Amino acid sequence: MARTRRGLDYFDPQFHLPAVKLLPGDFVATHADSLLVTVLGSCVAACLRDPVVGVCGMNHFMLPQSSSVTTSDSLSARFGVQAMELLITEMQKRGARRDRLQAKVFGAGKVLDGMNVVNVGELNADFVRRYLDLERIPIIASDLLGDSARKVYFFTDSGKVMIRRLNTAKVAKLVLRERQYRERIAGADWQGGIDLF
Repeated sequence: MARTRRGLDYFDPQFHLPAVKLLPGDFVATHADSLLVTVLGSCVAACLRDPVVGVCGMNHFMLPQSSSVTTSDSLSARFGVQAMELLITEMQKRGARRDRLQAKVFGAGKVLDGMNVVNVGELNADFVRRYLDLERIPIIASDLLGDSARKVYFFTDSGKVMIRRLNTAKVAKLVLRERQYRERIAGADWQGGIDLF
């Protein structure tokens, strides 16, 4: 498997499968039969699959693009443009072909009060739809926008995705975790007082 940052390996007792939990800025590309899992608020995850060779991948990005372009930004999967390209490149290294890829996309929820000025979820949803359209990668399933956080389960053996809507207590934990992540990467181009997750 290929991944950025630290996708967390574990064994999922509910589905009895080896699994990888993706955090914001992570991506995973794999041939292996496994479960790729992430939790989303306003972030987006794209699940890609080449059904001919069985190569699958998932990313988890926070924003469509960086407001300032630096060398580190060009390699950062926390931005949609890079997250998509890095994931597709890793999948191609494992035998996937861009013209055979199929996409399922999730997230972009508006789960916090006070996000009326800039709706990050809408920006992320618009980006992923436009990107996939330009790349001629069909979206065969999606669950975008709305007011729910989601837990996404991507089964790489079949390409099946299951979504679990999360309750308010889980959303509070998600906000804290993504706020901590944002603070760790802060400095470069997080401007203004937007709460992202």
